Amino acid sequence: MKITADTNVLVRAVLQDDAGQAAKATALLRQASLIAISLPCLCELVWVLLRGAKLSKEDVSKAIRALLDAENVVMNRQAVEAGLALLEAGGDFADGIMAYEGNWLGGETFASFDKQATTLLKSQGYKTRLLA
Repeated sequence: MKITADTNVLVRAVLQDDAGQAAKATALLRQASLIAISLPCLCELVWVLLRGAKLSKEDVSKAIRALLDAENVVMNRQAVEAGLALLEAGGDFADGIMAYEGNWLGGETFASFDKQATTLLKSQGYKTRLLA
């Protein structure tokens, strides 16, 4: 079976915080021959793990890397790596995803009111513009 995973399935499988749902989610993920994980799903997952579950950025990064390494998981690896690079530098995973995808779509400059995001992205080689 080839599936597209909803964020709630991944949350249950990662956190194991609801015995019944966690068992179903884990079984489904193990049985699937292909698990497609979209970028919005990953952004939601990171947000839930950081803000809701209060996991450390290191633990969240490990969870996302475990998904990247799974043989049956497909995702936009380059975009996910960009998100992880920003997360691991102390920034926001979603900002890394947005900068990468925006660049891929033809955007030359990442524009934001977020000073930390623009500073970190600039240090990673992106053109940025801080709106003040």
